[in-house]
Amino acid sequence: MATANDLIRVYLEVGDKKTFAVALDWPGWARSGRDEDSALQALYDYGLRYECALKWTPLGFKAPSDISAFEVVQKLPGTTTTDFGAPDAALPWDDGPVADEEVKRWRTVLKACWKAFDDAVEAAAGKTLRKGPRGGGRDLPKMIEHVRDVDKAYLGSLGGSVKIDKAAEPIATLPAIRQAILDALAGRLSGDIPAEGTRGGHRWAPRYFVRRLAWHELDHAWEIEDKAE
Repeated sequence: MATANDLIRVYLEVGDKKTFAVALDWPGWARSGRDEDSALQALYDYGLRYECALKWTPLGFKAPSDISAFEVVQKLPGTTTTDFGAPDAALPWDDGPVADEEVKRWRTVLKACWKAFDDAVEAAAGKTLRKGPRGGGRDLPKMIEHVRDVDKAYLGSLGGSVKIDKAAEPIATLPAIRQAILDALAGRLSGDIPAEGTRGGHRWAPRYFVRRLAWHELDHAWEIEDKAE
């Protein structure tokens, strides 16, 4: 059994078809299942993979040795996005103050997630990605293109922007997008980029943004690893 000092805070996002279990303090570590128990089991099962992604960092993350290490601190209703397969819930404390140390951790985690994706792409080069049971699924170039497009879309939701060469290979555009993401995070936290858009829409909170982006990078990194034949 895990002790109080070893507990990992988790929240559950409960949809009609899927439930996500999300590690509150470790952006990117989020998995889904049919229900609460299977989502927590999936999160536990991916603990070692998350540890592998962060092993290059000084954060010292260690995967739990028992599922009892999870402390469910909140349950939130899911959305159609949850059921589609992405964690969507905004938390009450997402708009709270952000300490410098947390920002430093965000940058470290994001860079680790980007490295995990790049490493997966490199390892899968020249290989075929296994298709789904009905022949669906993206090949590797389409997977990279998808991640590029989502990164840009998420960047816009934060209030940032970047120009890329649309004729360039998608993998070659990722460094510029990633730098724009780090710059936009800094701009939001300094107040240079307002929380409200020019048309009055509420932009994503930095804490929510990091959680969602890190999940998307690792989700596709692991998908590539699992499907590369």
